[in-house]
Amino acid sequence: MILQIPRVLTPDEAADFVRRLADAPWADGRITAGPQSGRVKANQQLPEDGALARFLGERLLKALSGHPRFVSAALPRRVYPPLFNRYGEGMAFGDHVDNAIRMGPQGGPPYRTDLSATLFLNDPESYDGGELCFGEGLDARAVKLPAGDLVLYPASTVHRVNPVTRGVRLAGVFWVESLVADATQRDLLFDLDAAIGEARRDLGDGHAVAVRLVGAYHNLVRLWART
Repeated sequence: MILQIPRVLTPDEAADFVRRLADAPWADGRITAGPQSGRVKANQQLPEDGALARFLGERLLKALSGHPRFVSAALPRRVYPPLFNRYGEGMAFGDHVDNAIRMGPQGGPPYRTDLSATLFLNDPESYDGGELCFGEGLDARAVKLPAGDLVLYPASTVHRVNPVTRGVRLAGVFWVESLVADATQRDLLFDLDAAIGEARRDLGDGHAVAVRLVGAYHNLVRLWART
């Protein structure tokens, strides 16, 4: 499932990220690429061990922890500290699949990357190109979201960033190790959680149907979760 999650950051928060990144010490983005993706990656990246990257990453993680749609869809066990990238004119990232395992920062334990995420930071009208694309032909899908919106997708998905032809594209990217590794199970839980929300709203929290749905949800999480 490729899922758009609106307003992870408010427009004002996203604008503040953009202001702070304006004079950032950008480095070659290939520093964190794998052997295959490094050959098709042309962008810039904020050094992940720098003070600005840590500060913005902590702000983003706090916003994610309070966003119910993200939590419902991802069921996060751990989130890899966000990276921030910049695509100027002519920069792009060709077809690739994200690494299955990312080593933890500063030699920490490895992360299994079940989900990938891109948070769009600047106004989509301020640049041309730069779409995040999935698939080919009739199955192709291009994503270019308002500032502060997030797209969440399975890390096993082949994807690319189209060349930027005008302006600058700024984004935050990160990976999620989910409590539920299986994508089909995770999607079913997301749909069930949405149905629970509707039942609670329409019938009330104490209604027998709502109680049974909540019970089924938590029993499935117990069955499928890896802690």
